[in-house]
Amino acid sequence: MHTVRVGDLTLGDGTLAFIGGPCVLEEPARVLHIAASLRDLCGGLGMPFVFKASFDKANRTSGASYRGPGLEAGLALLSEVRQLGIPVTTDVHEPWQAAPVAEVVDLLQVPAFLCRQTDLLLACAATGVPVNVKKGPFLAPHAVGPLVAKLAAAPGVLLTERGTTFGHGDLVVDYRGLVAMRQHAPAVFDCTHATQQPGALGDRSGGQRSLAAPLARAAVAVGVDAVFAEVHDDPSVARSDAATQLPLDEAEALLTQLLAVHRSVSGA
Repeated sequence: MHTVRVGDLTLGDGTLAFIGGPCVLEEPARVLHIAASLRDLCGGLGMPFVFKASFDKANRTSGASYRGPGLEAGLALLSEVRQLGIPVTTDVHEPWQAAPVAEVVDLLQVPAFLCRQTDLLLACAATGVPVNVKKGPFLAPHAVGPLVAKLAAAPGVLLTERGTTFGHGDLVVDYRGLVAMRQHAPAVFDCTHATQQPGALGDRSGGQRSLAAPLARAAVAVGVDAVFAEVHDDPSVARSDAATQLPLDEAEALLTQLLAVHRSVSGA
């Protein structure tokens, strides 16, 4: 069994973990509220929790879209979240970002569209911090072995499924892929990005938020080690992925369902 240490947590040990937070770092008060609320919720459910939000969204559909507070301000805010007793993760887009980001976070994330970028993967692996790679929608699940091999120097690797490109402007989830990916590393299912419809709204992505819960339940039934979801206290005003982020006040119902499914299939 593959296991990965993220802060004081162990992922891949048979428990079901949750990775979540707003898509991009917004106002500090909002970010800290979401982080503390999810910490308390997961703590009450006995569910390991890692907070995620981006300091820079370098792959927005429109060049005019909000990208985030940037590296310096973003890392300062993530450090505040970490001081709440929460392990944190964020994505890096360029090799030079890996080292400074690794000084603040417990887990580095490689974005889906960069999952085969060798220099980025090697830079992440060299930091001594575990790495979560989001499998690109263009990459077959059985083809993740080479990218995992590039991360051989990392202390641990997670692989995240977020759907496969189906035609133009839509994603589908092939649940066989979760089984294939889990042969290489603990598997994470991103239930919100899996509902996206890239570029559907012209200058931004659309999506079907209502599908996130059933897709997540199915993934847990297959046997993933963690579920990833973008969560916002008011998705209607979210500055990125507004169509697919989950409302914070619906998180408890979803996580309770997922834990029930996990107990049923794992016998825990």
